Amino acid sequence: MERTLVVLAHPHLAASRVNAALADGAREMDGILVHDLYAAYPDLQIDVAREQRLLRDHDHVVLQFPFYWYSAPALLKKWLDEVFEHGFAYGTGGDALRGKTLRVAASVGGGEELYRPGGLNRFPVVDLLRPFDATANLTGMPYLPPFLIHGSHAVDDDELAAYVRRYQAELVTRSGTAPGDQQPVSSAA
Repeated sequence: MERTLVVLAHPHLAASRVNAALADGAREMDGILVHDLYAAYPDLQIDVAREQRLLRDHDHVVLQFPFYWYSAPALLKKWLDEVFEHGFAYGTGGDALRGKTLRVAASVGGGEELYRPGGLNRFPVVDLLRPFDATANLTGMPYLPPFLIHGSHAVDDDELAAYVRRYQAELVTRSGTAPGDQQPVSSAA
């Protein structure tokens, strides 16, 4: 059975309805491990060898986080900097991630209309996530379309339940196409 590692990076998960619900939905599924970085490393000191073992043991990697200042929370950036090191993720002998898939699952507080040319934030979220696409490319990981929830602060219980079901379906199908061939899984909730 293929295995998926959901790397959850939310510094205030207890206060998050959306990311907590997505993580709980993922935990219900066979073959999926939800790895909460802020719970594992409250001192922000990452055990690189442990994280690299986790990555080696899984076929698919999902980076789940709230979209902060056009990127991911600080601990996820630190995790990428330290864990995706030369000789492991890229460079000479760095093929440990080659062929595994990478996907971003992000909650976005603002509505989709704020993330477009002429909108407050000028760019679609999918464009602002391009560094993750570039990371996937460098490491030989197919980059799957992101799973985005726009307007996450205004999602009601029924909408949230529907998002959790869609997230679970995406985690199971792991449908991969080349970047640009498929639109991100998104909604302006």
